[in-house]
Amino acid sequence: MIIVDAQQNIAFNAQQMGRDYTCWAWHQRQEPDRQDKPATVASLRDNMLGRVAIVFGSLQVLSETTPGLASWQRYTYRTAADAQQLARWQMDNYRRLADDHSRIRLILTRADLADVLQSWRGDDSIEKQQQGIVVKMKGAEPLSEPRQLEEWLEYGLRIVAPSWRQTRYAAAAGSTEGLTPLGYELLEVMAGFNMLLDISAMSEAATAAALDRYEGALIASHSNPRYFYNSPRCLADEQIRRLAERDGVMGIMVYNRFLRPDWHPSDPKRRVTLSHWVDAVDYVCQLTGSVAHVGLGSDIDGGYPYHALPTEIDTSSDLWLLRRELLERGFAETEVEAILSGNMLRKLNESLPDG
Repeated sequence: MIIVDAQQNIAFNAQQMGRDYTCWAWHQRQEPDRQDKPATVASLRDNMLGRVAIVFGSLQVLSETTPGLASWQRYTYRTAADAQQLARWQMDNYRRLADDHSRIRLILTRADLADVLQSWRGDDSIEKQQQGIVVKMKGAEPLSEPRQLEEWLEYGLRIVAPSWRQTRYAAAAGSTEGLTPLGYELLEVMAGFNMLLDISAMSEAATAAALDRYEGALIASHSNPRYFYNSPRCLADEQIRRLAERDGVMGIMVYNRFLRPDWHPSDPKRRVTLSHWVDAVDYVCQLTGSVAHVGLGSDIDGGYPYHALPTEIDTSSDLWLLRRELLERGFAETEVEAILSGNMLRKLNESLPDG
């Protein structure tokens, strides 16, 4: 069994904090200029140890007007051209990782996906296993126009989330607005390339429009049920049902605030456990009547303080403990495999080109 994690911020953290994805997380925690930087919890080595075979690596850019920017968030954009430059630096980071490290492979086609999965089968040494990275644009502001998507496809982009914060394409969670005219055009261009659409962090109106209009494969890469935390950033029951009707998959984050409603940043780490993550998974399964529409979108390196992750999580290697928690809750082995990898793999296979 392997894990597919639908949200990690590998290149963003390299750009903003100089994090080296190929070094052990514990080693990076020794950096002398930590200041107020979030603790390092994810790395290639830790992911591999936790059998995180495939990661959706995000391209994420911050506007200079983003509320609450931290001191370590040094690189921001003012114009669409600035956003594009920052995102291209991150895209180049993923490409360099794949070029320089034999154990990292960008997943561009179904053949790439099959090769990565094959490396995890059988009794091969861990040294022969590869991690596949699927590049996702988290907020479409780096696209100067929808037609530029073809250029980004050539770079290696395979998933687009139109909004993270407000963009020229879609309103963000909490807004009463929806898709813009450019947003509708973007969906048309994406559909022409059969790309995977990520509805995470979009407003309810934008999400409804995307579910109605987009005919291709959909996911909500890192979106927890609103039942556990009443935030527009989380999905309401009706949104979850509609996503399931479209055979979509939502990835559950390992972020304490979205897992336990009475959690407070001053609480000790032990107040939230991986059992709370399983609660969210089980809720989606009960709501949709199936295990087919839920997965993992950990966002484990999403800039949170260390104590904002469940008590069992020290590094991304501990994501493997999710398997045990699911089995102990009574999920069958085949159901666990669907939740931790199979459901997201289904969406990838639907959207990736043959070769």
